[in-house]
Amino acid sequence: MIIEHKLVIADVRLVADFQRYILYWRRRFREQPITDFCSVIRINSTAPLEEQDSYFLLCDVLPEDRVLREELQAQRLKGILEQQQRERNDNNFHGICMFCDEEFLGNRSVLLNHMAREHAFNIGLPDNIVNCGEFLCALQRKLDNLQCLYCERTFRDRNLLKDHMRKKQHRRINPRNREYDQFYVINYLELGKSWEEVQSEDDRELLEQQEEDWSDWEECPVSAVCLFCEKQAETTEQLCAHMEEAHGFDLLRTKAELGLNFYEQVKLVNFIRRQVHQGRCYGCCTRFPSRADLGAHLAEAKHAALLPDRRTWDQPEYYFPTYENDGLLCTLSDSEGDLSAPGQSRGVTVISEDTSQLQALRQSSVLNQLLPRGWEG
Repeated sequence: MIIEHKLVIADVRLVADFQRYILYWRRRFREQPITDFCSVIRINSTAPLEEQDSYFLLCDVLPEDRVLREELQAQRLKGILEQQQRERNDNNFHGICMFCDEEFLGNRSVLLNHMAREHAFNIGLPDNIVNCGEFLCALQRKLDNLQCLYCERTFRDRNLLKDHMRKKQHRRINPRNREYDQFYVINYLELGKSWEEVQSEDDRELLEQQEEDWSDWEECPVSAVCLFCEKQAETTEQLCAHMEEAHGFDLLRTKAELGLNFYEQVKLVNFIRRQVHQGRCYGCCTRFPSRADLGAHLAEAKHAALLPDRRTWDQPEYYFPTYENDGLLCTLSDSEGDLSAPGQSRGVTVISEDTSQLQALRQSSVLNQLLPRGWEG
């Protein structure tokens, strides 16, 4: 495109789905002149006009291009989170330890926790990893090729490789090998940011917190706000009871009846927040001039419990909060025992996660990257 058509696409590596990106702009360039979308860059500007060359720069400075890139990113993120959810719930995983050849059946976390505990080989928390089977196969291929996973040197035989990795403490992956980025959810969360950039931001925040004196600090309970009014509560149970009594909306029963996992609950809450913020009744699509008018309508028509079709709210755009630091999102649960409607039981066995290292779990959780992002608009 640069040579034949003099078209330059800025930050092309950040485009989540390049094929769909190209197809979109191919259609738009047929509808309107390319100069309506691209900045014109002239080279050899001091030469005579007939000898000057013009290149066209397509970049996200153009609002339409920025929106397209964000939509493609959101769609890719949706696919990644859905794949991660399937892997979290998959109890038919089969894998073999790379260091002792022991076989494991069940959830992927069993194998990953075994390698971390017995062989000091830790590639991260299971819930931060996606396409785990493909990831383990890529690591196994390197070992089969007698290659160290950390320094990536090649050895004559397997015994030398094992001794090297043990003595040099190289039982870890190379963090600068971009081949591994595709297997960590953090690399899909923010457009244009790698895990290193996101982690460095977290590290700076941690250092700033450590420099302050927290000796007299007292923890305040997280306060969650009602979806329909200004009522606040310190627990999910209290808030859900209020919404059921005052507005006729039972979040617990809705979660249980629709079988919502954590991410789907996030999208539903953010959808309702958005509709209420815009003064729109999602039950009948009527708009109201004030929040008070909307509240009166919801109470009279009992439309708070009248959710639209799932395809309306189960969209990638609702992964992002309407209000920054929405306390209700922090209290949602993926556990049937923690969040289920009274009298409802689906007979599902819940396997608790390992919380022996709770502080490390909190700091490295994917939710730390997903939830704080605010929705502007």
